[in-house]
Amino acid sequence: MDERFEDTFTIPEEIVALPVKDIVVFPYMLIPLVASRPVSSKAIDEALLKGRMILCLTQKDSNIEEPSSQDIYRVGTVCIIQRMRKLQDGRTRIILQGIAKARVVEFLAENPVFKVRINIIRELPVADFSVETEALVRTIRENLKKMESMGKQFSQEFSSLVQTINDPGRLADIIVPNLTVKIEDAQLILEEPDPIKRLKKVNEFILRENEVYQVQQKIQDRVKEEMDKSQRQYLLMEQLRAIQKELGIGGEMSDVQEIRQKILQMNMPDEVKKEIEKQLNRLESMHSDSAEASVIRNYVDWVISLPWNTYTDDNIVLRDARRILDEDHYNLEKIKERILEFLSVRMIKKDHKGPILCFVGPPGVGKTSLGRSIARAMGRKFVRISLGGIRDEAEIRGHRRTYVGALPGKIIQGLKTAGSANPVFMLDEVDKIGLDYRGDPSSALLEVLDPEQNNSFVDHFIGLPFDLSRVLFITTANHPDTIPEPLKDRMEMIYLSGYTEEEKTEIARRHIIPRQIVENGAENLGLDFRKSAITEIIRYYTREAGVRNLEREISSVIRKIIREKVEKEKYPQTVNGKTVNRYLGIRKFSFDLKGEFKEAGIIHGLAWTPFGGEILTIESALMNGKPGLTLTGHLGDVMKESAHTALTFLRSSSEILGINTEIFMSREIHVHVPAGAVPKDGPSAGLAIAISIYSLLKNRPVSTDVALTGEITIKGRVLPVGGIKEKLLAATRSGIKNVIIPDENQKDLTEIPPLILKKLTIKTVKSANEVIEYLFS
Repeated sequence: MDERFEDTFTIPEEIVALPVKDIVVFPYMLIPLVASRPVSSKAIDEALLKGRMILCLTQKDSNIEEPSSQDIYRVGTVCIIQRMRKLQDGRTRIILQGIAKARVVEFLAENPVFKVRINIIRELPVADFSVETEALVRTIRENLKKMESMGKQFSQEFSSLVQTINDPGRLADIIVPNLTVKIEDAQLILEEPDPIKRLKKVNEFILRENEVYQVQQKIQDRVKEEMDKSQRQYLLMEQLRAIQKELGIGGEMSDVQEIRQKILQMNMPDEVKKEIEKQLNRLESMHSDSAEASVIRNYVDWVISLPWNTYTDDNIVLRDARRILDEDHYNLEKIKERILEFLSVRMIKKDHKGPILCFVGPPGVGKTSLGRSIARAMGRKFVRISLGGIRDEAEIRGHRRTYVGALPGKIIQGLKTAGSANPVFMLDEVDKIGLDYRGDPSSALLEVLDPEQNNSFVDHFIGLPFDLSRVLFITTANHPDTIPEPLKDRMEMIYLSGYTEEEKTEIARRHIIPRQIVENGAENLGLDFRKSAITEIIRYYTREAGVRNLEREISSVIRKIIREKVEKEKYPQTVNGKTVNRYLGIRKFSFDLKGEFKEAGIIHGLAWTPFGGEILTIESALMNGKPGLTLTGHLGDVMKESAHTALTFLRSSSEILGINTEIFMSREIHVHVPAGAVPKDGPSAGLAIAISIYSLLKNRPVSTDVALTGEITIKGRVLPVGGIKEKLLAATRSGIKNVIIPDENQKDLTEIPPLILKKLTIKTVKSANEVIEYLFS
């Protein structure tokens, strides 16, 4: 091949440019490329039409899929397309031959292909092939041979060329593509016009790469030495065992043999036995003190401790199941009926793949204890895990054994704890699962809770399919809105509302007081809690949907009585309302809101939270200032929109309602919802806000024993809202007598206990005008 290789081609001044990634093309270089980007395919097609010449320019950042002129280097190599082939997937495969270096003078076009004007870079001539140059060439050849001796693979053709080429520039251009050089460094060598300087830089890269190979060799030698040492220890241990056997020493059964004996007695699937045997064979060939041996031993221990094919027999008798549910829980008739239906189907069809039950309700209403009762009624083991705050998918599926300290997920751990493959498995707080960069635990639960898939659940740590189809999964949640839809779709929601005052009284009398007397060691004190004491605690020391705080306050009273017994030897055996006041101090809550205020612009609204129903006090004030509506009380966007909707209704209906329109144009209206630190949102306060503003503008106070809920439109229509049962329970807890609800929520009253309906006067309305007429007529 001629030294002035580029002179044998006529290179045009204007040429198509091809941006290439992760490679710098040099002259004399023969390279295959696969063009997958549309811009590259277009550039190749155009180059084929114009003399097969194309300029290869390297991208500065290989992650950019559509580079601009600023993203590619200005110096590249003019190549000729030797071959071209269109692949079936739309890509283009070409073979390029580097001809000459060129510098881009001007970018003529960037779309649809790069077209550039170039200047060919002529190499500076080597005036004299001096002794120093010859020494440099020989040094490079020797360093390349040294590199090859340390494991670097070069082609036979390349090795022959290096020995025969004496031209410094050409030698440098041939060597660089065969070295592991960064793109930036290769580009610097390409742009260097002086062949001697270029060759010196190449020599520096060769020396640096040789140093890297030497360090790699040292690391490999060290690893090999450690392996030889471990092998030697293993052989010595085997010899020691053989000697002990000959001498009759250490005749006890080894750990591996003990495990094999256990496996023979266990009813495991063949696939599991095969995997354990494989791991035991590996364990026998290892040194007992090695790190991997302890990992295998831990894995085998976990696998054999699982309840493979170990089931408890269901002992379902509906009469007994009903008795157990009644013993453990007061009332909850609809919930009990659904559970008994579920158990009835299980009695007839043992392999019934029914829905996953999800108990939804505020804290303290007995969701978790219902799961325990179901397990007791079926005669099954009970396992409970809390999913609140779990953010790592490995908490459900387990960690892979490659990680240090890896463990199975909570599902497998729970089954090991139960010792049975068909326990009642409660997944608590399923609505509080987290989600971040470590994974999505709720997605991992999809397989666990799907009866069609969970018969071959594979934990990452165990790595073997485990049948979960006979496990009875029950979940609990406070708020179903935060449960992902695919997960919610696999569950049947059973709603538990809060308890009435009468229900709380009975629960305290039947369950809480006897339990707290036993837990606090007061069995011999003869304590008698009167109804007045229980009512006092419920009304004035707790404000909740469940009974958790009620139990806490009863426990506090019993502890104080025990302390008085220890200190003074005297204590009240009969606990009444006055006794409760003395021990628990001043009342924390006001039960009857009636008479608390009597002022225009103040009204009670009803709210529904994940923790039960609540009473919201809405206050409105009129003042001089910029006309408009000011909202305070940590309100959400939906509630703010409801307030503006209420104001729009009042302004648009001012003539009908008899409101002076000048007020809206000259005065500022301020609506506040205490408490200011508690976030509030939702549309159900719209009606209450409208009535509060109307009461203010007309200077007509609303009766203090009235509360209302409903979404309002700008035309004054009252739309249905959710949580009616919880809101009515909150009204009775607060002493409200009259409640106004949307007409479309009348159907929800069938779910309300008759005792609550007797305590309340419920008015259903279709429009805000009806409410105004009802309250102010």
